Formats: sequence, C-alpha cells, structure tokens
Amino acid sequence: MPPSSLPGILDVTLVRGAGARPEAALDLVIEIPHGATATADFTALAARLTSPLPDGLVEFFHVNTDAGAPELGQAIAERLVADAPARSVCVLRCRIPRTFIDCNRRIDAAPADFQAGKVTPGLMPWITTTEDRALLRAAYDRYVAAVGEVTAQLAPEGALLLLHSYAPRTVDVEVDLQIVDNLRRAYLPDREPSWPLRPEVDVIGRELDGTRRAPAAVVDALRAELAGLGIAVADSATYPLHPSTLAWGHVMARPGRALCVEVRRDLLADPFEPFAEMRIGAAKVARLAAPFARALGRWW
Repeated sequence: MPPSSLPGILDVTLVRGAGARPEAALDLVIEIPHGATATADFTALAARLTSPLPDGLVEFFHVNTDAGAPELGQAIAERLVADAPARSVCVLRCRIPRTFIDCNRRIDAAPADFQAGKVTPGLMPWITTTEDRALLRAAYDRYVAAVGEVTAQLAPEGALLLLHSYAPRTVDVEVDLQIVDNLRRAYLPDREPSWPLRPEVDVIGRELDGTRRAPAAVVDALRAELAGLGIAVADSATYPLHPSTLAWGHVMARPGRALCVEVRRDLLADPFEPFAEMRIGAAKVARLAAPFARALGRWW
C-alpha cells in the first residue's frame, strides 16, 4: 500500500476501480510536485521561517505555483478508473511551496544548470538562514523519499504522469529579492499582453539536444483527443526536459512509461488571477480530464 499522507509535505490519494484487486500493484502514479496552491500552504510554512522574506512574497507564490494541477490530477485518476475499473491510480500532491524550496529540482545543481533548463532555482535566494535551509531540506528529503516509495509500487507495465500548470504568458523577470516588484510591473495592463503566449498544453519530453523521451503513442493520443476540443499540444516549446529537474530522473528511469505535461492555467482557473488564490472551475477540469484519461489508457 502507498504510504500515508505527510501533513504539510504530501497528500496521498489512492483511487481504485471497482474491479481492482486490493493487493494489485499500481497502474499509474500522478505526481504534482508544485501542488501547494492554497494561501494557507504559503502562510503555514512562512510562519516557521526565520529568513527575512520579501514583502508581498505571497503574490509570487500565486503566480508561480501550479494552480489547477491538483484538481486536474484527481479528476484524471477518477475518470481513468471509471473507464477501466481494474486499474489503480495514486495521486501525489506536494504541499511544500516552491516559493521556498522546489520539490521538482535537483537541489544541489549549479545555477547554470537551472538557467540551461529554463527553470527557477531549487532553493530560493531569500532563504538565508542555516535553520531555514535545514528545515526546508528535511521536508524536501521526506517528500522525495515518499515519492520513491510510491513509484516503487508501480506494476512492471505501470506508468507515471508528472502534471503541472503554468501561467498563460512567459514573463521574463529575475528571481531575486525584487521579484514581487518585478512581477507587479510585468503584469501591468499595458505590459502583460507583450509577453509571449504559451501553448495551451505542452509535453515536456525533449532534451536540450532534441532527443525525444516522451511516449509517442500516448502523446499522439493526447494530441488527437484534445484536438476535438480545439486544444493544440506542443512538444517542449516552453521548457526542455532537463537534468536539473527531478522529472528528468523519473523519465529516464522509466523509458516510455513517464510523461511530463504542462497545462496552461487559464484552461483551469475560473478566472485566471495571477496574484491571488485562484478558483478552479469544475467544468473546465472535467473537460480536460476525460481526454487525458483516454490518452493515458494507450499505455495499456
């Protein structure tokens, strides 16, 4: 059985179909490493830190966290087992805000590695005290270990979905102590539309050299399913699959059995609000969950 949830670190939800054997191995794990999306996730951990945090940092938290991904992951799991009652799916939702430490990063990677991967750092620059670094690293280590325990329970033909959401536009600002002021300027009404619009769905499956690691049959099925909704699926248009992320390790460990996907946040939020906790539209989530579940079924 998967491990229990870890308060403030990880929510574990097991979704079994009516025909699934209780002792059977898992068919699918859905990991949401940036699943801390509630203001309470931010404030609870911020209250435990001793580092001086930038004023208004909660605004960066909401811009940068994967709002809607937890709801979509849960809906995909439920739809998949409804369509295939013999299957079992485990949903892993991280509750550690990436505003402080990122549970999809190789924490000890060099800054140049994060830049090459077009990703934010693993440990944020406003975390300055030894006590905070130790506290956050301990939480990170517990999360990573628990994910390893769950993925070890996958069946030989089991698979892993790494699910993310991202803001509609690529806003190019430095992640430094002025991050909040920089973001406020970037999202001014006369400036926000100038930033590049991201794909509605982007499969993060190509390495920097162009090598494709995403499972072709599943990606093709996802593209066909979403085309019926008028949604295009891009191929690593936003980010590469890069060794500075833990997603890279998951994908390399399971050739053809792991898929990393970004979903544009305005497809899930109702409406998209960059600086506040977003309401996630149930109808929007259901609209995407069904085609995702059908596409993932191609693994079997």
